[in-house]
Amino acid sequence: MDLLTNPIKTYPWGSRTAIAGLTGRTASGPEAEMWLGAHPSGPSRLTRDGVERTLVDAIAVDPVAELGRPSVERFGARLPYLLKLIAVDRPLSLQVHPTADQAAEGHARGDRNYCDPWPKPELICALTPFTALAGLRAPEQAAMLVERLGVAALRPVVARLAAGDMLAALRELLGLPGSRADLVKSIVWAASSVHQPDYELIIRLARLYPEDPAVLAPLLMRRHELEPGQAMFLGAGVLHCYISGFGVEIMGSSDNVLRAGLTGKPIDVDELLRITDAPAVPLPVEPADDAYVPPCPEFLLRRIVPGAGRTLPGELPRILLCVDGVVQAGDEVKLRAGDAVYVPASEGPITISGDGTVFCAEPQIL
Repeated sequence: MDLLTNPIKTYPWGSRTAIAGLTGRTASGPEAEMWLGAHPSGPSRLTRDGVERTLVDAIAVDPVAELGRPSVERFGARLPYLLKLIAVDRPLSLQVHPTADQAAEGHARGDRNYCDPWPKPELICALTPFTALAGLRAPEQAAMLVERLGVAALRPVVARLAAGDMLAALRELLGLPGSRADLVKSIVWAASSVHQPDYELIIRLARLYPEDPAVLAPLLMRRHELEPGQAMFLGAGVLHCYISGFGVEIMGSSDNVLRAGLTGKPIDVDELLRITDAPAVPLPVEPADDAYVPPCPEFLLRRIVPGAGRTLPGELPRILLCVDGVVQAGDEVKLRAGDAVYVPASEGPITISGDGTVFCAEPQIL
């Protein structure tokens, strides 16, 4: 069992207080994500025999001992999941993730959008109230909401929506000719007269991205409000954009993201639209006992409040993350808020006790 040191990603949409507060630090700038896992772009670090190394390197020494034979046979010599703390102070990009076949094919042909040959299913469990846009609305509803703005330049978008083609409407919106800044100003002017949360969100997005017509996304997408402890699963093809909140996120160990707007990062509208599954929607995931079990093999997430004791069987690679109180992991390791430990499959059963709350990530294969 190894205590982990975990990298923090300082993307501009992050919070100056959420991750820093949980980990007992003061942030020097926005902190968006803390990564816990073995992805090459940000692996956790541990110390064994007095030598500090990445979790990637530790696994490479003896994959079967670290990951267990069932995980190696299913996923190869790699940790199949990536656990994160995610702190959303400003909206993320409008994005979608590929299927396993799309990821493998895109990576094989050298497409820069596919840095990994793996899919990226993901689940978010809220630690605070969490707002997201995810999945597309019914076309007729979206048409009504966009038409209500009365912006002449948006008539082709309304026509596509009225015809029932959400992806064509999105392509039309993102490719409208003329001054994008003038279009966004017209949208904001119209939205400011409608006192309703989705129209108010358009105005907020436009302040951040004044030349991006993707600010209209709240009228095309479904809005989700998660309370602490509630979870939502996003499979491949689900168009989404996290708006605000703090949570624990777990995903396939992949960084494949296709973006279409609301970001300073590279976008690829054509590829995003190619892999977006218009009918696909996020799935609420209710915990069974202490486990959020999504419809994918790469991971499940446990939220454990152990009390006198909770024993987990061996044979699986696990990461434990304490989010409040004090938790005892095994006989020797005591975790406080922000502390995390890696438990190799060879460790055997582990007993967790204490008055805190710990999240546990593991593959979903036994």
